[in-house]
Amino acid sequence: MSRTRTAVGDAAGLAPAWGVRAPGAGRASHVHPGMEYQGTTVQLCGLYPYVAGSGAPTLGVPIGRHQLWGEVVCLDPLEWLRAGLITNPGMFVLGQPGAGKSTIVKRLITGMVACGTHALILGDTKPDYTPLVEHLGGQVITIGRGLDRLNPLDSGPLGAALTRMSGLEQRQLRLEIRGRRMALLLALCALVRGRPITNPEEVVLGRAIDVLAERLDRDPTVPDVLKLVEDGGDELRAAARARTEGEYRRRVDELIPTLALLLEGSLRGVFDAPTSTPIDLDAPAVSVDISHVAAAGDQLVSAAMLSVWAYAFGVVDAAAVLADKGLAPRRQFLAVMDELWRALRGASGLVEHADALTRLNRQRGMASVMVTHSLADLDALPTTEDRSKAQGFIERSAIKILAGLPPRELARVNEVVRLSGPERELVASWAAPEAWIPGSVHPGRGRYLVKTGERPGLPVSLTLVGDEWRLYDTDAAVREDRP
Repeated sequence: MSRTRTAVGDAAGLAPAWGVRAPGAGRASHVHPGMEYQGTTVQLCGLYPYVAGSGAPTLGVPIGRHQLWGEVVCLDPLEWLRAGLITNPGMFVLGQPGAGKSTIVKRLITGMVACGTHALILGDTKPDYTPLVEHLGGQVITIGRGLDRLNPLDSGPLGAALTRMSGLEQRQLRLEIRGRRMALLLALCALVRGRPITNPEEVVLGRAIDVLAERLDRDPTVPDVLKLVEDGGDELRAAARARTEGEYRRRVDELIPTLALLLEGSLRGVFDAPTSTPIDLDAPAVSVDISHVAAAGDQLVSAAMLSVWAYAFGVVDAAAVLADKGLAPRRQFLAVMDELWRALRGASGLVEHADALTRLNRQRGMASVMVTHSLADLDALPTTEDRSKAQGFIERSAIKILAGLPPRELARVNEVVRLSGPERELVASWAAPEAWIPGSVHPGRGRYLVKTGERPGLPVSLTLVGDEWRLYDTDAAVREDRP
Protein backbone atom coordinates (compact mmCIF):
# COMPACT_ATOMS: atom_id res chain seq x y z
CA MET A 1 0.00 0.00 0.00
CA SER A 2 2.83 2.40 0.86
CA ARG A 3 4.57 1.64 -2.46
CA THR A 4 1.34 2.42 -4.27
CA ARG A 5 1.00 5.77 -2.55
CA THR A 6 4.64 6.57 -3.23
CA ALA A 7 4.24 5.73 -6.88
CA VAL A 8 1.15 7.86 -7.17
CA GLY A 9 2.86 10.70 -5.38
CA ASP A 10 5.91 10.47 -7.64
CA ALA A 11 3.76 10.28 -10.75
CA ALA A 12 1.96 13.44 -9.75
CA GLY A 13 5.20 15.20 -8.91
CA LEU A 14 4.26 15.40 -5.24
CA ALA A 15 5.70 13.65 -2.21
CA PRO A 16 3.31 11.54 -0.10
CA ALA A 17 1.96 13.09 3.10
CA TRP A 18 4.59 11.35 5.29
CA GLY A 19 7.44 11.75 2.85
CA VAL A 20 9.26 9.43 0.43
CA ARG A 21 10.17 6.01 1.81
CA ALA A 22 13.91 6.10 1.20
CA PRO A 23 17.04 6.64 3.28
CA GLY A 24 17.70 10.33 3.93
CA ALA A 25 14.42 11.36 2.27
CA GLY A 26 12.92 12.83 5.45
CA ARG A 27 10.10 10.32 5.86
CA ALA A 28 8.22 10.69 9.18
CA SER A 29 5.95 8.06 10.68
CA HIS A 30 4.00 10.76 12.56
CA VAL A 31 3.45 14.43 11.71
CA HIS A 32 2.76 16.73 14.68
CA PRO A 33 0.18 19.50 14.17
CA GLY A 34 1.73 22.88 13.66
CA MET A 35 1.74 25.53 16.38
CA GLU A 36 -0.89 28.24 15.99
CA TYR A 37 -0.10 31.86 16.81
CA GLN A 38 -2.49 34.79 16.94
CA GLY A 39 -1.58 38.44 16.77
CA THR A 40 -2.08 41.64 14.85
CA THR A 41 -0.62 42.15 11.39
CA VAL A 42 1.77 44.69 12.95
CA GLN A 43 3.10 42.12 15.43
CA LEU A 44 3.32 39.15 13.05
CA CYS A 45 4.16 40.82 9.75
CA GLY A 46 7.77 39.66 9.98
CA LEU A 47 6.74 36.08 10.76
CA TYR A 48 4.27 35.88 7.91
CA PRO A 49 4.19 39.00 5.75
CA TYR A 50 1.29 37.95 3.54
CA VAL A 51 -1.53 38.35 6.06
CA ALA A 52 -4.49 40.37 4.75
CA GLY A 53 -6.88 41.86 7.30
CA SER A 54 -10.08 43.85 7.19
CA GLY A 55 -8.59 46.93 8.79
CA ALA A 56 -11.00 46.73 11.72
CA PRO A 57 -9.83 48.87 14.66
CA THR A 58 -8.57 47.14 17.78
CA LEU A 59 -10.01 49.82 20.07
CA GLY A 60 -12.75 48.86 22.49
CA VAL A 61 -14.68 45.77 23.51
CA PRO A 62 -14.18 42.54 21.51
CA ILE A 63 -17.58 41.92 19.92
CA GLY A 64 -16.66 38.91 17.80
CA ARG A 65 -14.60 37.75 14.87
CA HIS A 66 -14.64 39.03 11.32
CA GLN A 67 -16.58 36.48 9.28
CA LEU A 68 -14.17 36.62 6.35
CA TRP A 69 -10.77 37.12 7.95
CA GLY A 70 -11.27 35.64 11.42
CA GLU A 71 -9.63 38.56 13.20
CA VAL A 72 -11.11 39.99 16.39
CA VAL A 73 -13.30 43.07 15.89
CA CYS A 74 -13.52 45.59 18.75
CA LEU A 75 -16.05 48.35 19.32
CA ASP A 76 -16.35 51.27 21.73
CA PRO A 77 -18.04 54.43 20.40
CA LEU A 78 -16.23 56.68 22.87
CA GLU A 79 -12.81 55.22 22.02
CA TRP A 80 -13.59 55.39 18.30
CA LEU A 81 -14.58 59.05 18.73
CA ARG A 82 -11.35 59.88 20.56
CA ALA A 83 -9.37 58.15 17.81
CA GLY A 84 -11.11 60.19 15.11
CA LEU A 85 -12.76 57.16 13.50
CA ILE A 86 -16.28 58.58 13.90
CA THR A 87 -17.78 62.02 14.41
CA ASN A 88 -20.26 61.23 17.20
CA PRO A 89 -20.74 58.40 19.73
CA GLY A 90 -24.27 57.50 18.66
CA MET A 91 -25.18 53.92 17.75
CA PHE A 92 -28.33 52.51 16.16
CA VAL A 93 -29.05 48.77 16.33
CA LEU A 94 -31.62 47.37 13.92
CA GLY A 95 -32.74 43.78 13.50
CA GLN A 96 -35.51 41.22 13.67
CA PRO A 97 -36.70 39.90 17.04
CA GLY A 98 -34.50 37.03 18.17
CA ALA A 99 -31.53 37.99 16.01
CA GLY A 100 -29.46 39.02 19.03
CA LYS A 101 -29.79 42.81 19.20
CA SER A 102 -29.72 42.89 22.99
CA THR A 103 -26.84 40.39 23.04
CA ILE A 104 -24.37 42.68 21.32
CA VAL A 105 -25.57 45.61 23.45
CA LYS A 106 -24.99 43.56 26.61
CA ARG A 107 -21.50 42.60 25.41
CA LEU A 108 -20.75 46.31 25.00
CA ILE A 109 -22.15 47.08 28.45
CA THR A 110 -20.05 44.35 30.06
CA GLY A 111 -16.82 45.41 28.39
CA MET A 112 -17.27 49.16 28.76
CA VAL A 113 -18.27 48.90 32.43
CA ALA A 114 -15.09 46.86 33.00
CA CYS A 115 -13.14 49.80 31.58
CA GLY A 116 -14.83 52.39 33.80
CA THR A 117 -17.80 53.56 31.73
CA HIS A 118 -21.11 53.85 33.60
CA ALA A 119 -24.01 52.12 31.80
CA LEU A 120 -27.56 53.51 31.97
CA ILE A 121 -30.38 51.31 30.68
CA LEU A 122 -33.15 53.86 30.22
CA GLY A 123 -36.40 51.94 30.36
CA ASP A 124 -36.12 48.13 30.31
CA THR A 125 -39.52 46.87 29.16
CA LYS A 126 -38.91 43.10 29.32
CA PRO A 127 -36.77 43.22 31.58
CA ASP A 128 -33.72 41.94 29.70
CA TYR A 129 -30.92 43.77 31.46
CA THR A 130 -31.68 43.22 35.18
CA PRO A 131 -29.58 40.01 35.60
CA LEU A 132 -26.56 41.61 33.93
CA VAL A 133 -26.76 44.85 35.93
CA GLU A 134 -27.08 42.91 39.18
CA HIS A 135 -24.12 40.73 38.17
CA LEU A 136 -22.04 43.87 37.55
CA GLY A 137 -22.89 45.21 41.00
CA GLY A 138 -25.15 47.93 39.62
CA GLN A 139 -28.47 49.45 40.64
CA VAL A 140 -31.91 48.28 39.45
CA ILE A 141 -34.83 50.70 39.86
CA THR A 142 -38.24 49.15 39.32
CA ILE A 143 -40.91 51.64 38.27
CA GLY A 144 -44.55 50.67 38.70
CA ARG A 145 -47.70 50.95 40.77
CA GLY A 146 -46.81 50.16 44.36
CA LEU A 147 -43.09 50.00 43.45
CA ASP A 148 -40.55 52.76 42.84
CA ARG A 149 -41.99 56.12 41.81
CA LEU A 150 -40.44 58.74 39.57
CA ASN A 151 -41.10 62.46 39.97
CA PRO A 152 -41.05 64.09 36.51
CA LEU A 153 -40.07 67.40 38.16
CA ASP A 154 -37.17 65.93 40.12
CA SER A 155 -34.00 67.96 39.63
CA GLY A 156 -31.86 64.95 40.56
CA PRO A 157 -28.13 65.54 41.12
CA LEU A 158 -28.50 68.92 39.36
CA GLY A 159 -30.37 70.11 42.44
CA ALA A 160 -27.53 68.92 44.65
CA ALA A 161 -25.03 70.75 42.43
CA LEU A 162 -27.15 73.91 42.69
CA THR A 163 -26.54 74.16 46.44
CA ARG A 164 -22.78 74.14 45.86
CA MET A 165 -22.76 77.09 43.49
CA SER A 166 -23.39 80.81 43.71
CA GLY A 167 -23.74 83.91 41.58
CA LEU A 168 -24.12 83.67 37.82
CA GLU A 169 -23.40 79.93 37.70
CA GLN A 170 -26.19 79.23 40.18
CA ARG A 171 -28.67 81.34 38.21
CA GLN A 172 -27.75 79.59 34.97
CA LEU A 173 -28.15 76.15 36.52
CA ARG A 174 -31.46 77.16 38.08
CA LEU A 175 -32.75 78.16 34.64
CA GLU A 176 -31.50 74.87 33.20
CA ILE A 177 -33.43 72.92 35.84
CA ARG A 178 -36.55 75.00 35.13
CA GLY A 179 -36.22 74.35 31.40
CA ARG A 180 -35.93 70.60 31.95
CA ARG A 181 -38.97 70.52 34.20
CA MET A 182 -41.01 72.47 31.69
CA ALA A 183 -39.93 70.37 28.71
CA LEU A 184 -40.87 67.09 30.37
CA LEU A 185 -44.12 68.38 31.87
CA LEU A 186 -45.21 69.73 28.47
CA ALA A 187 -44.35 66.41 26.82
CA LEU A 188 -46.34 64.44 29.39
CA CYS A 189 -49.32 66.77 29.08
CA ALA A 190 -49.24 66.39 25.30
CA LEU A 191 -49.08 62.62 25.77
CA VAL A 192 -52.19 62.29 27.93
CA ARG A 193 -54.12 64.92 25.97
CA GLY A 194 -53.18 63.60 22.55
CA ARG A 195 -52.07 67.01 21.28
CA PRO A 196 -49.77 69.82 22.50
CA ILE A 197 -51.07 72.24 25.11
CA THR A 198 -51.76 75.86 24.14
CA ASN A 199 -49.41 78.79 24.61
CA PRO A 200 -51.49 80.40 27.42
CA GLU A 201 -51.52 77.07 29.26
CA GLU A 202 -47.75 76.79 28.91
CA VAL A 203 -47.34 80.24 30.43
CA VAL A 204 -49.51 79.23 33.41
CA LEU A 205 -47.50 76.04 33.94
CA GLY A 206 -44.24 77.98 33.81
CA ARG A 207 -45.43 80.43 36.43
CA ALA A 208 -46.68 77.59 38.64
CA ILE A 209 -43.27 75.89 38.54
CA ASP A 210 -41.55 79.19 39.38
CA VAL A 211 -43.85 79.82 42.35
CA LEU A 212 -43.33 76.32 43.71
CA ALA A 213 -39.55 76.55 43.31
CA GLU A 214 -39.59 79.72 45.44
CA ARG A 215 -41.95 78.41 48.12
CA LEU A 216 -40.78 74.83 48.60
CA ASP A 217 -37.55 73.57 50.12
CA ARG A 218 -37.81 70.39 48.02
CA ASP A 219 -38.47 69.45 44.42
CA PRO A 220 -42.08 70.18 43.37
CA THR A 221 -44.30 67.33 42.20
CA VAL A 222 -47.13 67.12 39.69
CA PRO A 223 -49.73 67.11 42.54
CA ASP A 224 -48.19 70.39 43.76
CA VAL A 225 -48.61 71.92 40.30
CA LEU A 226 -52.19 70.68 40.00
CA LYS A 227 -53.19 72.11 43.40
CA LEU A 228 -51.61 75.47 42.65
CA VAL A 229 -53.33 75.73 39.27
CA GLU A 230 -56.65 74.75 40.83
CA ASP A 231 -56.29 77.29 43.64
CA GLY A 232 -55.36 80.05 41.23
CA GLY A 233 -53.91 83.06 43.03
CA ASP A 234 -52.64 86.42 41.93
CA GLU A 235 -49.43 85.07 40.36
CA LEU A 236 -51.20 82.56 38.13
CA ARG A 237 -54.05 84.90 37.21
CA ALA A 238 -51.49 87.48 36.14
CA ALA A 239 -49.72 84.84 34.03
CA ALA A 240 -53.04 83.88 32.42
CA ARG A 241 -53.84 87.56 31.71
CA ALA A 242 -57.16 86.99 33.49
CA ARG A 243 -58.89 89.97 35.09
CA THR A 244 -61.51 87.92 36.94
CA GLU A 245 -61.77 84.54 38.61
CA GLY A 246 -64.21 83.33 35.96
CA GLU A 247 -61.88 84.35 33.16
CA TYR A 248 -59.01 82.46 34.83
CA ARG A 249 -61.17 79.34 35.17
CA ARG A 250 -61.94 79.41 31.48
CA ARG A 251 -58.23 79.71 30.65
CA VAL A 252 -57.31 76.61 32.70
CA ASP A 253 -60.50 74.67 31.99
CA GLU A 254 -58.63 72.00 29.94
CA LEU A 255 -55.29 72.23 31.72
CA ILE A 256 -56.62 71.01 35.08
CA PRO A 257 -58.04 67.70 33.76
CA THR A 258 -54.85 67.17 31.74
CA LEU A 259 -52.72 67.44 34.88
CA ALA A 260 -55.18 65.24 36.75
CA LEU A 261 -54.76 62.52 34.11
CA LEU A 262 -51.06 62.33 35.00
CA LEU A 263 -52.10 61.32 38.51
CA GLU A 264 -55.18 59.20 37.90
CA GLY A 265 -56.23 56.41 35.58
CA SER A 266 -53.47 54.24 34.13
CA LEU A 267 -50.72 56.58 35.40
CA ARG A 268 -51.80 56.54 39.04
CA GLY A 269 -49.10 55.52 41.50
CA VAL A 270 -46.19 56.20 39.13
CA PHE A 271 -45.67 59.97 38.82
CA ASP A 272 -47.67 61.32 41.78
CA ALA A 273 -44.99 61.48 44.50
CA PRO A 274 -41.31 62.30 45.04
CA THR A 275 -38.74 59.99 43.44
CA SER A 276 -38.40 57.01 45.76
CA THR A 277 -35.03 55.66 44.54
CA PRO A 278 -32.61 58.22 43.05
CA ILE A 279 -30.04 57.09 40.50
CA ASP A 280 -26.70 56.33 42.13
CA LEU A 281 -23.96 58.19 40.28
CA ASP A 282 -21.32 55.81 41.63
CA ALA A 283 -23.06 52.64 40.42
CA PRO A 284 -21.19 50.96 37.54
CA ALA A 285 -24.52 50.27 35.80
CA VAL A 286 -28.11 51.38 36.37
CA SER A 287 -31.21 49.76 34.90
CA VAL A 288 -34.61 51.39 35.18
CA ASP A 289 -37.04 48.50 34.90
CA ILE A 290 -40.45 49.59 33.55
CA SER A 291 -41.66 46.09 32.71
CA HIS A 292 -44.41 46.36 35.34
CA VAL A 293 -46.04 49.23 33.40
CA ALA A 294 -45.38 47.80 29.93
CA ALA A 295 -48.65 45.85 29.93
CA ALA A 296 -50.71 48.95 30.77
CA GLY A 297 -50.57 50.34 27.25
CA ASP A 298 -48.41 52.57 25.11
CA GLN A 299 -49.45 55.75 26.89
CA LEU A 300 -48.01 54.69 30.23
CA VAL A 301 -44.93 53.18 28.60
CA SER A 302 -44.29 56.42 26.70
CA ALA A 303 -44.74 58.48 29.86
CA ALA A 304 -42.42 56.22 31.83
CA MET A 305 -39.74 56.18 29.15
CA LEU A 306 -39.80 59.94 28.62
CA SER A 307 -39.52 60.54 32.37
CA VAL A 308 -36.68 58.05 32.69
CA TRP A 309 -34.82 59.58 29.75
CA ALA A 310 -35.18 63.12 31.09
CA TYR A 311 -34.13 62.12 34.60
CA ALA A 312 -31.13 60.08 33.43
CA PHE A 313 -29.86 62.77 31.04
CA GLY A 314 -30.17 65.22 33.93
CA VAL A 315 -27.97 62.88 35.99
CA VAL A 316 -25.36 62.84 33.21
CA ASP A 317 -25.40 66.63 32.95
CA ALA A 318 -25.06 66.93 36.73
CA ALA A 319 -22.02 64.65 36.65
CA ALA A 320 -20.44 66.90 34.00
CA VAL A 321 -21.20 70.08 36.01
CA LEU A 322 -19.73 68.62 39.20
CA ALA A 323 -16.64 67.43 37.34
CA ASP A 324 -16.14 70.84 35.72
CA LYS A 325 -16.12 72.43 39.19
CA GLY A 326 -13.73 69.84 40.58
CA LEU A 327 -16.43 68.53 42.93
CA ALA A 328 -16.56 65.01 41.49
CA PRO A 329 -14.47 62.76 39.24
CA ARG A 330 -14.98 62.90 35.49
CA ARG A 331 -17.35 60.14 34.36
CA GLN A 332 -18.34 58.77 30.97
CA PHE A 333 -21.62 57.03 30.23
CA LEU A 334 -23.24 54.56 27.87
CA ALA A 335 -27.01 55.11 27.59
CA VAL A 336 -29.15 52.30 26.17
CA MET A 337 -32.56 53.26 24.76
CA ASP A 338 -34.24 49.97 23.87
CA GLU A 339 -37.74 49.61 22.38
CA LEU A 340 -37.34 53.18 21.11
CA TRP A 341 -40.51 53.19 19.04
CA ARG A 342 -42.79 52.48 22.05
CA ALA A 343 -41.82 55.78 23.65
CA LEU A 344 -42.25 57.89 20.53
CA ARG A 345 -45.61 56.82 19.16
CA GLY A 346 -47.69 57.93 22.15
CA ALA A 347 -48.44 61.44 20.85
CA SER A 348 -47.28 64.02 18.36
CA GLY A 349 -44.26 66.03 19.44
CA LEU A 350 -42.61 63.38 21.61
CA VAL A 351 -39.93 62.81 18.96
CA GLU A 352 -38.85 66.43 19.28
CA HIS A 353 -38.46 66.04 23.03
CA ALA A 354 -36.35 62.89 22.64
CA ASP A 355 -34.32 64.60 19.91
CA ALA A 356 -33.53 67.53 22.20
CA LEU A 357 -32.34 65.16 24.92
CA THR A 358 -29.95 63.19 22.71
CA ARG A 359 -28.39 65.82 20.45
CA LEU A 360 -25.61 66.82 22.87
CA ASN A 361 -24.25 63.38 23.69
CA ARG A 362 -20.79 64.26 22.44
CA GLN A 363 -20.49 67.26 24.75
CA ARG A 364 -21.76 65.15 27.67
CA GLY A 365 -19.08 62.47 27.26
CA MET A 366 -21.82 59.92 26.69
CA ALA A 367 -22.41 57.28 24.07
CA SER A 368 -25.98 56.30 23.25
CA VAL A 369 -27.41 53.10 21.78
CA MET A 370 -30.88 53.15 20.24
CA VAL A 371 -32.45 49.77 19.52
CA THR A 372 -35.52 48.91 17.44
CA HIS A 373 -36.81 46.10 15.23
CA SER A 374 -37.51 47.88 11.98
CA LEU A 375 -37.69 51.29 10.35
CA ALA A 376 -41.35 50.43 9.84
CA ASP A 377 -41.78 50.88 13.61
CA LEU A 378 -41.24 54.58 13.06
CA ASP A 379 -44.09 54.67 10.50
CA ALA A 380 -46.51 54.34 13.42
CA LEU A 381 -45.59 57.83 14.62
CA PRO A 382 -48.51 60.29 14.46
CA THR A 383 -47.30 62.89 11.94
CA THR A 384 -45.05 63.20 8.92
CA GLU A 385 -42.86 65.63 10.85
CA ASP A 386 -42.44 63.10 13.67
CA ARG A 387 -41.50 60.36 11.21
CA SER A 388 -38.95 62.60 9.52
CA LYS A 389 -37.32 63.56 12.81
CA ALA A 390 -37.28 59.95 13.98
CA GLN A 391 -35.44 58.90 10.83
CA GLY A 392 -32.86 61.49 11.79
CA PHE A 393 -31.92 59.33 14.78
CA ILE A 394 -30.44 56.64 12.55
CA GLU A 395 -28.98 59.17 10.10
CA ARG A 396 -27.08 60.98 12.87
CA SER A 397 -25.82 57.81 14.56
CA ALA A 398 -22.24 57.32 13.42
CA ILE A 399 -22.35 53.56 14.01
CA LYS A 400 -25.12 51.37 12.60
CA ILE A 401 -25.37 47.70 13.53
CA LEU A 402 -27.60 45.56 11.33
CA ALA A 403 -28.73 42.11 12.45
CA GLY A 404 -30.86 39.80 10.31
CA LEU A 405 -33.26 41.83 8.12
CA PRO A 406 -35.47 40.82 5.16
CA PRO A 407 -34.83 42.29 1.67
CA ARG A 408 -37.78 44.71 1.88
CA GLU A 409 -36.42 46.21 5.10
CA LEU A 410 -32.90 46.39 3.65
CA ALA A 411 -34.24 48.39 0.72
CA ARG A 412 -35.46 51.02 3.19
CA VAL A 413 -32.25 50.89 5.19
CA ASN A 414 -30.27 51.44 2.00
CA GLU A 415 -31.97 54.83 1.64
CA VAL A 416 -30.34 55.90 4.90
CA VAL A 417 -27.21 53.72 5.06
CA ARG A 418 -25.45 52.95 1.77
CA LEU A 419 -25.13 49.16 1.47
CA SER A 420 -23.31 47.30 -1.28
CA GLY A 421 -24.95 44.40 -3.07
CA PRO A 422 -22.93 41.73 -1.23
CA GLU A 423 -23.66 43.43 2.10
CA ARG A 424 -27.40 43.36 1.45
CA GLU A 425 -27.27 39.70 0.41
CA LEU A 426 -25.28 38.82 3.52
CA VAL A 427 -27.67 40.52 5.98
CA ALA A 428 -30.70 39.11 4.14
CA SER A 429 -29.25 35.59 4.44
CA TRP A 430 -29.45 35.95 8.22
CA ALA A 431 -33.15 36.80 8.19
CA ALA A 432 -34.77 33.33 8.20
CA PRO A 433 -33.85 29.65 8.55
CA GLU A 434 -33.42 27.72 5.32
CA ALA A 435 -35.40 24.66 6.42
CA TRP A 436 -37.90 23.40 9.01
CA ILE A 437 -35.48 21.59 11.31
CA PRO A 438 -36.47 21.50 15.01
CA GLY A 439 -33.66 22.54 17.29
CA SER A 440 -31.69 24.34 14.58
CA VAL A 441 -30.12 27.69 15.37
CA HIS A 442 -31.44 30.77 13.61
CA PRO A 443 -28.88 31.69 10.91
CA GLY A 444 -28.79 35.32 12.03
CA ARG A 445 -28.27 34.71 15.72
CA GLY A 446 -25.10 36.50 16.78
CA ARG A 447 -24.27 37.85 13.31
CA TYR A 448 -24.01 41.57 12.67
CA LEU A 449 -22.90 44.04 10.04
CA VAL A 450 -21.21 47.09 11.56
CA LYS A 451 -21.40 50.15 9.31
CA THR A 452 -19.68 53.50 9.82
CA GLY A 453 -19.93 56.21 7.18
CA GLU A 454 -19.05 55.09 3.66
CA ARG A 455 -16.61 52.42 4.82
CA PRO A 456 -17.24 48.77 3.91
CA GLY A 457 -19.19 47.04 6.64
CA LEU A 458 -17.58 44.70 9.15
CA PRO A 459 -19.44 41.33 9.22
CA VAL A 460 -19.02 40.07 12.76
CA SER A 461 -19.87 36.74 14.39
CA LEU A 462 -20.28 36.95 18.18
CA THR A 463 -19.73 33.87 20.35
CA LEU A 464 -20.78 33.88 24.00
CA VAL A 465 -18.38 32.68 26.69
CA GLY A 466 -18.67 31.76 30.35
CA ASP A 467 -21.47 33.47 32.29
CA GLU A 468 -22.63 35.32 29.17
CA TRP A 469 -24.84 32.39 28.23
CA ARG A 470 -26.84 32.93 31.40
CA LEU A 471 -26.64 36.72 31.71
CA TYR A 472 -27.53 37.52 28.09
CA ASP A 473 -30.27 34.89 27.72
CA THR A 474 -33.64 36.37 26.73
CA ASP A 475 -35.35 33.05 25.96
CA ALA A 476 -35.09 31.38 29.37
CA ALA A 477 -38.82 31.66 30.03
CA VAL A 478 -39.63 29.96 26.71
CA ARG A 479 -37.29 27.05 27.39
CA GLU A 480 -38.46 26.35 30.93
CA ASP A 481 -39.68 22.80 31.35
CA ARG A 482 -43.42 22.47 31.47
CA PRO A 483 -44.94 20.59 34.43
